[in-house]
Amino acid sequence: MSRSGINGNFIDKTFSIVANILLRIIPTTSGEKEAFTYYRDGNYAEALQNYYEAMRLEIDPYDRSYILYNIGLIHTSNGEHTKALEYYFRALERNPFLPQAFNNMAVICHYYGSKGRDLPPYSDRGEQAVQQGYSEIAEAWFDQAAEYWKQAIALTPGNYIEAQNWLKITRRFE
Repeated sequence: MSRSGINGNFIDKTFSIVANILLRIIPTTSGEKEAFTYYRDGNYAEALQNYYEAMRLEIDPYDRSYILYNIGLIHTSNGEHTKALEYYFRALERNPFLPQAFNNMAVICHYYGSKGRDLPPYSDRGEQAVQQGYSEIAEAWFDQAAEYWKQAIALTPGNYIEAQNWLKITRRFE
């Protein structure tokens, strides 16, 4: 299996585990639970509709942060990384204590990146940029991933051990 397939599989499993945990510990409305059920079952279009409806109805910023985070998860699962980043940012604006959002943003930057207007078309992934010989572009993505991982680790010091190891190995851990 290719490395990107392994990473994608890891991300999907991680998202499912995190989403299951969040559903249990966070008070949610029946609409949000229904949206999660659609998400868990892979019916992302139906889940998005329910999450958008939940966003329309929910007024509490904390609860909205989790809805936005879940919308980001769906966009990540769909390979829409730029959209996912936007929703993770919006979630963090309402709740800056979401280490899982920082982690997911780091994963996107590290493995997938985001297309830049002034970058070559094949530089849309940090690791892919390395393979294409664009080490400066890759380093920029890796540096951004490191910043997000540092924020996630600061919020939950015992988590994200692989990220901590990567930060140490690449001398990005302060």
